Amino acid sequence: MFANEAELRSLYQTADFDTALKQLRGDTRLGIVTRSEKGCVVASTEGVTSVPAFPVDRIVDTTGAGDLFAAGFLFGLVRGAGHEAAGRLGALAAAEVIQHIGARPQTSLKELAQKNGLPV
Repeated sequence: MFANEAELRSLYQTADFDTALKQLRGDTRLGIVTRSEKGCVVASTEGVTSVPAFPVDRIVDTTGAGDLFAAGFLFGLVRGAGHEAAGRLGALAAAEVIQHIGARPQTSLKELAQKNGLPV
């Protein structure tokens, strides 16, 4: 399951992030929660992994950020990258797309991942 922090708290009808995260772990085998500049949290039956966000020069347009995050994460997951590396790939893709207008990357995500030492 993919959700942002506000969606997760709304789903579990609580203002407390940790309470919602605990409930998510009980309901799913894998849940990914994006937290804007705080990065993301990957919650699975094995535990919780916090992944930092990539720094950005400036936020121009957040259109597509969630979709690009999910695409990067799923790309890493299906290639066996592990939860942390998959989270980093998602964060990198989202960071690229929020720095310009439009929901499509303007830079090669493969090249960005390679430059940042991430699996591609």
